[in-house]
Amino acid sequence: MSDDSDVADWWRTRIIDMEPGRIALRGHPIETLIGNMGFAEMIWHLVIGTPLSEARARLFEAALVSAVDHGPQAPSIAAARMAATCGVGLQNAMATGLNMLGDVHGGAGEQAVDLFGQVAVDGLERLAAWRAEHGHYVPGFGHRFHTPTDPRAPRLMALVDAAVQASAVTGAFRDSAARIEAHLAKERGAPVPMNIDGATAVIYAELGCPAPLARGFFGLSRSVGILAHAWEQTEQGGRNKGPTPPGYRWTYDGDSGQGS
Repeated sequence: MSDDSDVADWWRTRIIDMEPGRIALRGHPIETLIGNMGFAEMIWHLVIGTPLSEARARLFEAALVSAVDHGPQAPSIAAARMAATCGVGLQNAMATGLNMLGDVHGGAGEQAVDLFGQVAVDGLERLAAWRAEHGHYVPGFGHRFHTPTDPRAPRLMALVDAAVQASAVTGAFRDSAARIEAHLAKERGAPVPMNIDGATAVIYAELGCPAPLARGFFGLSRSVGILAHAWEQTEQGGRNKGPTPPGYRWTYDGDSGQGS
């Protein structure tokens, strides 16, 4: 009898066990989950693998819902719509949009979870250390488009407050974010309200998510808007649409080529 353990152990996972006629996700038969577990709960179940109470599930789903879309001016959405006009399939358009999510567009939530955790442990002095390492910008606060207030953040924070009252989360990361917000307002002499990245970061941190997963969950959330826009653009038609209408030209600042 041959030993095929080197093949069987090539991939190791606690996520799924499967054989012909049987599928189990983290030990639960798929047929017991279908119709009994919501999609947000399934995301948590598969990615995290720990129990999620009803109150915590509502908080997690609220964070996912809040960041689904931010319009065609968002690079990830614009890229997906442009891709859709180039004759690629929906999955290609979605991948194009998702691949736009990086440290600048889509990464602030991960950075904020990290920062809030440091402040929760060591206090506001960690903010100065953060800036020394990462620059003056503080992730999770202020918004270049939504002034004075990002409308998503207060609603999410109200849900966090309710979850704290229900003992579903501790509120430690909420308090860290509030301390940073107050410090920034005092520093600037004007409010610097929390934005969507900060509010969702509070939720993911309160739920115990490692910082990198905040970016992953943002990608899952924004993929909904990316799909919606890619499909809408597919229905609208259009061919080879670029970032601006054809009548507009970019700024050329190279050699004129006219000679002397």
